[in-house]
Amino acid sequence: MTDRWALAPAEDGGVDVAPLGPDGLPAGPVRREADPAEAVRSRPGVTRWVWRSTAEVYPRLLATGVRVERAYDIEAAETLLLGHEGRYGEPRSAAAALARLRGGPVPPDPPQRAAEPGAQSPLFEPQGIPLPLTDLLAVYAEQLRRTDATARPDRMRLLTAAESAGMLVATEMNRAGLPWRADVHRAVLHDLLGERYAGGGEPRRLAELAEEGSAAFGRRVRPDLPADVVKAFAQAGIKVTSTRRWEIESVDHPAVKPLLEYKKLYRIWVAHGWSWLQDWVREGRFRPEFLAGGTVTGRWVTNGGGALQIPKVIRRAAVADPGWRLVVADADQMEPRVLAAISRDPGLMEVAGRETDLYQSVSDRAFSGDRAQAKLAVLGAVYGQTSGDGLKNLAALRRRFPKAVAFVDEAARAGEEGRLVRTWLGRTCPPAARATDDAVEEAGIPAASDEDSRPWTPGYASTDARARGRFARNFVVQGSAADWALLLLAALRQTLNGMAAELVFFQHDEVIVHCPEEEAEAVVTAIREAADLAGRLTFGETPVRFPFTTAVVECYADAK
Repeated sequence: MTDRWALAPAEDGGVDVAPLGPDGLPAGPVRREADPAEAVRSRPGVTRWVWRSTAEVYPRLLATGVRVERAYDIEAAETLLLGHEGRYGEPRSAAAALARLRGGPVPPDPPQRAAEPGAQSPLFEPQGIPLPLTDLLAVYAEQLRRTDATARPDRMRLLTAAESAGMLVATEMNRAGLPWRADVHRAVLHDLLGERYAGGGEPRRLAELAEEGSAAFGRRVRPDLPADVVKAFAQAGIKVTSTRRWEIESVDHPAVKPLLEYKKLYRIWVAHGWSWLQDWVREGRFRPEFLAGGTVTGRWVTNGGGALQIPKVIRRAAVADPGWRLVVADADQMEPRVLAAISRDPGLMEVAGRETDLYQSVSDRAFSGDRAQAKLAVLGAVYGQTSGDGLKNLAALRRRFPKAVAFVDEAARAGEEGRLVRTWLGRTCPPAARATDDAVEEAGIPAASDEDSRPWTPGYASTDARARGRFARNFVVQGSAADWALLLLAALRQTLNGMAAELVFFQHDEVIVHCPEEEAEAVVTAIREAADLAGRLTFGETPVRFPFTTAVVECYADAK
């Protein structure tokens, strides 16, 4: 019996299934089966299911208690292959891939579905133009051929498997949800914001701060309207260009303190207030929609809920179930360790091979023990901060770790020249550095907005060569870190299978597992072992280690 089968939803509510040969084509007849869950459950020997989209199939399989070990997501693979071929931005759907294969007109991708809090999806939610299983497998076989044609097919195969595993993890996390105490959340909001007024107006504390700021200016000022605040400062003889914290906190005026407090509380009210609680928390769980690989760097985003920007004060509401714990694990200095692994710089690998503070070790070697300078230098090398003191710090870093600095310098040069830049496993940065906004912000390029949810289509495109270079410099590190994190999640998911523990949250370099108290120690060990395995799988045998700072807590806010 083959260990790979393909599955495609049929219009009558059933599924078409078929065993697959090594070439990706059917190794037996295509069969129509009425019960999708039973079609999977009755084949326990299948270790990998090939389907068009995990988002289309897996949520409702989980709802019936069916978990799959591995999957191959054709549309996720198409995105990676298009990027690798320098065609990022072309339609990525299976229907588009089939049209390209057969030389027909290529349909555009369907618009991304907006998140609908509390909504239940149908058995198989439509994700674009449906394809018969035989057509889908023609695309799959062609993807295997294209993968074999890449410069490093072994790495591309691993990347595709990791991305597909990430899709499974995201779907399982969406179903599990992060434990959330609505009563605690309401209490926190009351302590911060005061009473709510009828009609949905600003709560009491915001109204008080607005009045305090207006009194300081001597006239009515709307603190939620930046233009009004800038005008009020101008009338007071103070020139400011915005209401950003860094600009107004140095201003000597009695309105500054209430304005800053208002801004902080207003953001909480709008982003994580009572309406947020009503929309995104149900049945004792916070349920955003995690989207694996939601940016060009491979980092995840959320389709609603703002899960990746939860203020620490609001994290008080993330409380484990009675008798359970949250195991919160943060990767220590992940990106510098990744830089050591991908650059193969002997000195930096030796430093990154310790589980002690990497920045302190760098400072002892190159900055006379000044940890702050060492951290600025390392981050400056990654993010392209090469002016002023950054240039001096970079020169010191280059003397001690020449291969590491040369690696990111070459990536920046390639980006400036419009060449393709790849992560260690082959995820590819477009030549025009088209990228979603959170990745652009990481590279120091102005972002279009502050929201954390982004579709696959580019949110911002820079035409400046130096900005492209800065982005490419960061991309090779941040993207390789995202690839490593996917393999970490895949390994941890396999280890947790059979335990009561469940993955409930993931953010760049942070993982949260919800587990019975008696499993907490085993989960801590599993995270450490998964990190080591992911390092070996991603980068091969190197001295580099990827330690975690891990806390076993009842409340998320207590982890930091």
